[in-house]
Amino acid sequence: MSSVLVCGRFEVDLDEPRIMAIINVTPDSFSGPGYLSRDAALRAAEQAVAEGADFLDIGGESSRPGAQSVSEQEELDRVLPVVEALVPLGLPISVDTVKSAVMRESIAAGADMINDIAAFRAPGALEAVKDSKVALCVMHMQGEPGTMQVSPSYGDVLQDVRSFLDQRVGVLRKAGVAVERIVVDPGFGFGKTLAHNVALLKALALLRDDGFPLLVGMSRKTMLGEISGRPVGDRLVIGAAAALVAVQNGARIVRTHDVGATRDVLRLWDRLR
Repeated sequence: MSSVLVCGRFEVDLDEPRIMAIINVTPDSFSGPGYLSRDAALRAAEQAVAEGADFLDIGGESSRPGAQSVSEQEELDRVLPVVEALVPLGLPISVDTVKSAVMRESIAAGADMINDIAAFRAPGALEAVKDSKVALCVMHMQGEPGTMQVSPSYGDVLQDVRSFLDQRVGVLRKAGVAVERIVVDPGFGFGKTLAHNVALLKALALLRDDGFPLLVGMSRKTMLGEISGRPVGDRLVIGAAAALVAVQNGARIVRTHDVGATRDVLRLWDRLR
């Protein structure tokens, strides 16, 4: 399978691992308040580009455990001005959403990827994206954000996640989505205990057997706090280390709040190769 990801305005070579910078525009992200104005988000994106980001991922609705959904219009009002402001920066823009209207409007505004934690299962989601040229990230989540961490359980977490991703990729392919547009994400922290997350990270390479590039996001998440004992604002070091382990185990895109530190560890990894 090709290592080039067809991503809206871009074709991204994934022979080298890429960094996706998180640009949250929500007041209730687990990592703290996001960038609540267009200008603040633009400044954050410019800083991420300077530190070495390859993608910019905009989120207008929190998906932290226990999060409540926001209205379609509120999410559009948060996301669209930021997409339009970031297009001139010349990097692929991803929009993190489960809503079909936000997908359609974001693509029209210039987004290059849709990153859907619900794996395009919501009504109208697949129809909103299938005929475009944007990349599609299919993520595994057990349950939904409001309740996903109550009591997650699996028979075999690796096989269950892999089966789900295979099934959803099959739906996209049947709808006519080219393989070169598809990325998969095991969904660290989305309906998973620490033991589940660790098992997935250790076996991450096995999720690449089907050939689709892996996107991984562990930045500042609870799993890293449980391992390190550090609060959410003090997980930069372990987050960069987790990104490095993910890349060593096959991840092609790592999603992070801390671009500079992640870029440094990937430079070291590249030099050692």
